[in-house]
Amino acid sequence: MGLHQAIVIGGGIGGLTAALALHRQGVPVTVHERAASLEPVGAGLALAPNALRALDRLGVGPRLRALAAPHPAIGVRHPSGRWLARTSTAAVEAHFGDPVAAVARAEVIAALVDALPEGTVRTDSPATVVDPGGTRHPAVVHTGDGDRPAGLVVAADGIHSATRGLLFPRHPGPRYSGFTTWRAIVTPARRPAAAGEVWGRGRLAGIVPLADGRVYVYGAALAPAGARAADEQAELQRLFGDWCAPVPQLFALAEPDRVLRNDVRELADPLPAYHHGRVALLGDAAHAMCPFLGQGACQAVEDALVLAAPLAPAADLATALPAYTAARLPRTTAVVTASRRTGKLVALRTPAATLLRTTALTLAGLLPTRALLSRSAGIYDWQPPELTGGA
Repeated sequence: MGLHQAIVIGGGIGGLTAALALHRQGVPVTVHERAASLEPVGAGLALAPNALRALDRLGVGPRLRALAAPHPAIGVRHPSGRWLARTSTAAVEAHFGDPVAAVARAEVIAALVDALPEGTVRTDSPATVVDPGGTRHPAVVHTGDGDRPAGLVVAADGIHSATRGLLFPRHPGPRYSGFTTWRAIVTPARRPAAAGEVWGRGRLAGIVPLADGRVYVYGAALAPAGARAADEQAELQRLFGDWCAPVPQLFALAEPDRVLRNDVRELADPLPAYHHGRVALLGDAAHAMCPFLGQGACQAVEDALVLAAPLAPAADLATALPAYTAARLPRTTAVVTASRRTGKLVALRTPAATLLRTTALTLAGLLPTRALLSRSAGIYDWQPPELTGGA
């Protein structure tokens, strides 16, 4: 039985990228998003070279590249303001052939939606898999319009994926990493001179200037799971108020009711597969990771291209979906592990441990730019597959 209709569950970056990739392959696709609208979220996104190349394949890369601002200095600093290691967006582009493009997450969503046929994305439309299907029968998805058959279901329903629980009920699911994060987009009077992160004891802050004068600012700190503050902006000032400029000044600009706080959970135990029957798991539903490498959304974009590349209306899912698992599970498991290891470095809090970390970062910063950047080659050098469909 061939692939005639695809249903994507989840209208985030991964789900929308998958929908666009399937559309480019000539596969009719519908996206079901449970939220009432795809409203802008107060967060930014660093599109690394691996994700940018994939988005280029889909035709939306140029639009997003045009929104990104180059940064003469990016890297890691001590809370005192001293640089530990740094480079620039120009150096990243020269080394990898593509930059790391910092854009607002809402801009990525808008670019993907605009590239899809009108009516593809249905908001306020929760959907759940009733039957994952098999070689001889379609999957069945329950929607507000009733049960719908599908030749393929792409479950991009996030870290708490109900689909993952259905397909792999014995998997332990996500676990708390020990970190909570805060995110906001602010508009300072002056653009920060540099981008990057500041690492302290058990916490970090990040600064990402965007092209339109806004700045994406974020923080991460060790905290009990579920902990919340009455005033999250005040909590940020408590944690980061004595750090180097412009960290406290940027956090001070964040409107308290628009600061996003989320505990960081990850799928520390890899799934046995990223598919079952006619259902494929994608993004956080398949491999939720800590944010310390900035690869969560980028890996979801990769997933989408790899999943869609062999698919066309008459595709044989019996071979295509196992190939998707074979291609994606080892790579994403390695990225999840690397992200967790970086988080363990951020988590260091004792004076001796943080001194060793600072010394190691300083020594790394003394390396030639090529040697410093080559550490990201395993992730950034990834090349997307060609799409051969007729759309």
